[in-house]
Amino acid sequence: MNVKNAHPSSFRDPSGYVFVENGNIKRVINPIYFKQYKALTDSGFYDVLFKNNLLIPHEELSNTPEKIIIQAEKIPYVTYPYEWSFNMYKEAALLTLKLQKYSLEHGFSLKDASAFNITFHKGRAVFIDTLSFDFYTEDSPWRAYKQFITHFFGPLVLAHYHGAQQLKLLSNFMDGIPVKMISSMLPLKTKLSPVLYSNIHLLAKLEDKHNEDYKGEAKQATLSKKGQLNIIQSLYDYIKKIDLKEHSEWGNYYDKINYTNDAFVKKSDIINTWVNTLKPERLIDVGGNDGTFVRKLERSVEIALVCDIDNNAVDFNHKTSKLKKEQFMLAFLLDVLNPSPAIGLNNTERDSFLKRIEAFEPDIVFALAVIHHMSLSGNVPFNASAKFFSSFSKYLIIEFPKRDDSWVQRLLNNKADFKHYFEFYNIYNFESSYLNYFELVEKKEIQNSERVLYLLKKK
Repeated sequence: MNVKNAHPSSFRDPSGYVFVENGNIKRVINPIYFKQYKALTDSGFYDVLFKNNLLIPHEELSNTPEKIIIQAEKIPYVTYPYEWSFNMYKEAALLTLKLQKYSLEHGFSLKDASAFNITFHKGRAVFIDTLSFDFYTEDSPWRAYKQFITHFFGPLVLAHYHGAQQLKLLSNFMDGIPVKMISSMLPLKTKLSPVLYSNIHLLAKLEDKHNEDYKGEAKQATLSKKGQLNIIQSLYDYIKKIDLKEHSEWGNYYDKINYTNDAFVKKSDIINTWVNTLKPERLIDVGGNDGTFVRKLERSVEIALVCDIDNNAVDFNHKTSKLKKEQFMLAFLLDVLNPSPAIGLNNTERDSFLKRIEAFEPDIVFALAVIHHMSLSGNVPFNASAKFFSSFSKYLIIEFPKRDDSWVQRLLNNKADFKHYFEFYNIYNFESSYLNYFELVEKKEIQNSERVLYLLKKK
């Protein structure tokens, strides 16, 4: 493939390639995939998935003997697997299994089970790789089975035993976490589980055996459709029940915050006044916890990205969005001290957080109760955090907790003998640094608290 405007990751699938034109996501389908595309279209397979919000909808723009061009519904902001919370990851895994089950029942099969084939849009997981479906061959095992284990099942089981941080491993293992690595990291007792033994430990052994088959003498495996459906059902049932055995400091943040009720209401009122004046369509709340302050907005927005470092907070936010059927809210994980990098071949297959958020062009950025964690937990100078926010902010609403704030005191006390190093943490130095990058539009003290809100405009 030698197409100048093809997306850098398109080399992975000879069936076609993705390109962006005038901000629209388009896909060229090569002749090698024409038969599958026609069957999927004519049978109504695609339409059923569209109507059930399982596959991102597309429309056909052109159809010639050389190529077919389709245009997908635009997704404002794409998140990657290592930015999902535990239950978001579960939702994506279960969606993949649902699609494979439905495909088998209708004469097709997923040839890819990559976690990167899914993102979150309008409050739910959605499959975005239109060309991942192929014809089912009788008695043929699921071609993408191992990929599903290394992209979904393995990471979820690791997270269950070792914590949600395990889900970030896919940023280092873009082609899936090696099954031998998954097997070695699991407790010995997991070998007593029929599901874990057959789908992870035994798979690792078989992989070793296959790797030693230099002459290609191993017989090709066969598996009936019923057998494959049984495996899919057992994986589905196991994943649906799996949970996360860890608590977090920030998951119930607003139950412990040092605001009085009056101060909490006052903070929301100030934010609403500024938002009502600026009338944003897109915003991002960096460190937004469970989405509380976005949900308190009086004015509706087209899309609100709400990110946080804490898995439980993001999980709760996503669950709330689903219960309320909020299509405008997108929750995901973000560590502002280490945002997602660009990865893949030439670091171009998956964009960094900064590149994606710059392309998203938020009208307003919220940074509420974030700066003291960046400055005191991460040792980030004010000038550096100001530069970070200015790289993607038109307007910035930022909250500054003063030195007498109880959370600030707690963080400072954790510094022990190095507490004196953080004398720089004061409102004068904060303003001096941030006004190098922003203009001050308005400054408001939050009554009955040790916190100040700023509305800043990028210079």
